[in-house]
Amino acid sequence: MQTQTTTTTSKVNNNNQCYRCETVAVRCDRESKIAVVSLNRPRYLNAINAQMWREIPVVFDALSEDEEVNAIVLTGEGKHFCAGIDVSSKESLFETLGDVENERDLGRRNEYLLRHIKRLQASVSSVERCRKPVVCMIKGACVGGGLDIAAACDIRMCDRTAFFSVKEVELGIVADIGSLQRLPSIVGQGRATELALTARTVKSDEAEKIGLVSKCYSDAEELERACVEVAKRMASLSPLAIQGTKRSLLNSRDSESVEKGLEYVALKNAAQLISDDLKESMNARFEKRKPVYSRL
Repeated sequence: MQTQTTTTTSKVNNNNQCYRCETVAVRCDRESKIAVVSLNRPRYLNAINAQMWREIPVVFDALSEDEEVNAIVLTGEGKHFCAGIDVSSKESLFETLGDVENERDLGRRNEYLLRHIKRLQASVSSVERCRKPVVCMIKGACVGGGLDIAAACDIRMCDRTAFFSVKEVELGIVADIGSLQRLPSIVGQGRATELALTARTVKSDEAEKIGLVSKCYSDAEELERACVEVAKRMASLSPLAIQGTKRSLLNSRDSESVEKGLEYVALKNAAQLISDDLKESMNARFEKRKPVYSRL
C-alpha cells in the first residue's frame, strides 16, 4: 500500500514523538492529510498477538490527536487483512486470551480475566473512538478479531479475495471484542445472529450484498485507489464537520448499548473463558481432529 509523499514515521503535533511500532505500520501523506495504517505481521496473516493488541491503541490514539491527519485508511500488509487472534501456538493463544492457569484463587482469576478482556476491547474500540474517519481496506482473510477491527471502522471496502467470519464459536468461546455489539447495526440483527452462531464464511460478493462492505472491487489495485480516494475526499472537507458527523452517527446507533454489551460479555467471559471447551477446541486444532465437547 503506497501513497504519494509518504514517510515511514509521523510526528504527532509537531513534537518529537513518532509512531514507532513493530506490528502496526503508519505511513502519512501530509499533502492530502491522510494516514495509511497497516497491520504488520504478514508472515502470520496479520494475526493479532499480544504486542499488536497493545500497539493498535497507541497508533489510533496518536492519530486522533495528530493535527496533520484528517482521515485514515486501515489495511493489512501482504495478501490478508487479519486472520484473527494468533493461534499459531498454545502459548500465543493463551497470551491473548489471558494465561491464568497458575492462579488458584477463582475470584482473582476472574478479576484478572475481566481486566484483560476490557483491555482487548479498548484496543479495538480505539479505532472507533478515533476522531478521524477510518476506511477499512480488506483483502483476503477478515475473520474473528479481524472482523472485530473492521466492524469498528467507519467505512469498509474489499476486493474479490476477501472473506469474513465471526469465528469464535469454533474456538469454544463467546466473541467478546465487539463484533456481536457492532455487527447488528451494520448487517441487521437477524443476519448478525446467523453469522455469529454458525461461524460460516461470507465471501466478498455476499458481504457487499448484505452491507458488510460498502463496495467490492475486482482487484487489490482498484480497491486501493478507491479507498485512498474516499479518504482524500473526507480529508479535504471540514475536519470539524467530519468529526462531528462521525460522533453523531455513533451516538445515533446508540453507543451506550454497545458499551453495555461489551461490559456484559466481558463479565460473562471473565467467568467462563478458560473452560474445558476452549482447551478441547485448542487440543483438537493442534492434534488435527474434531473436538468432542462435554454435555452442558
